Amino acid sequence: MGNNREGTSRWADLLTEQRNPASANIDELPTSEVLRVMNAEDRKVPEAVGMVLAGVARAVDLVVGAFQKGGRLFYVGAGTSGRLGVLDAAECPPTFDTHPHMVQGIIAGGEAALTRSQEGAEDQQDSGAAALRAQGLKQHDVVMGVAASGVTPFVLGALSQARKTGAAALFLTCNPSSAESVEADVKIVPEVGPEVITGSTRLKAGTATKLVLNMVTTAAMVRMGKTYGNLMVDLTPSCAKLQDRAERILSEVTGLSREQSCQALQASGNNLKTAITMVKRAVSKETARRLLARHNGIVKKALEAEI
Repeated sequence: MGNNREGTSRWADLLTEQRNPASANIDELPTSEVLRVMNAEDRKVPEAVGMVLAGVARAVDLVVGAFQKGGRLFYVGAGTSGRLGVLDAAECPPTFDTHPHMVQGIIAGGEAALTRSQEGAEDQQDSGAAALRAQGLKQHDVVMGVAASGVTPFVLGALSQARKTGAAALFLTCNPSSAESVEADVKIVPEVGPEVITGSTRLKAGTATKLVLNMVTTAAMVRMGKTYGNLMVDLTPSCAKLQDRAERILSEVTGLSREQSCQALQASGNNLKTAITMVKRAVSKETARRLLARHNGIVKKALEAEI
């Protein structure tokens, strides 16, 4: 298909391309009033996301099902949408101790597009499909296409490849008219309305995208047993901040002093889940690991199980 221009005639009708009357004279306003207008528009975003939570929940369930089968989640986007997908994917390993391949972000234009705009890359529909083929897309994977406009060829090509492969296809856009013509298992369409700067979807659409992506991975990881209550027990203590957090969590959960928590973490092999299970069950590192493995790493189940 090469340089696909499908959707060009529809751009003028897209919700995200409309002028926002609230900011029509923004260039005449004092700084404080510019900020007030932006803030007022930004407050609409969480409400719009709140209206599509049922779709987000269906997406999370598909992602969890894929993870349980050893599948992966791919975010595919261009520009701001692509960068946000890469960001969310990059934050999963340190937060939830996931393998870097479990959640991946694919952006039109590749790594260079993370720091410098590669706008023309989004027009290549074949490239979106090829990027997924290069990652060895499988039937038990999930592909989330992220396109504020909903007509980005790179993203549509990726979703087409997902359907051909039999992988679950999710679609996140802020344009309801675009969503109607896209085939996907789940469509998430927060209607945030026109941007403060016409067409600048790095603003409200970008904020909505960040909120939804946060929800998808966070809720999926909670369902996968990556937390203990709301505590981040599957983190990787790879820096001083995370080491400190691990010690504080262990102290809070077990009642140990900070010094004792530090020692317990060392004894566990610096694995917080193992340390919690060792202390609360009064068992060895090997027994704690066995209990956790038997219950898919879910700490509460490991603490309640027979030894």
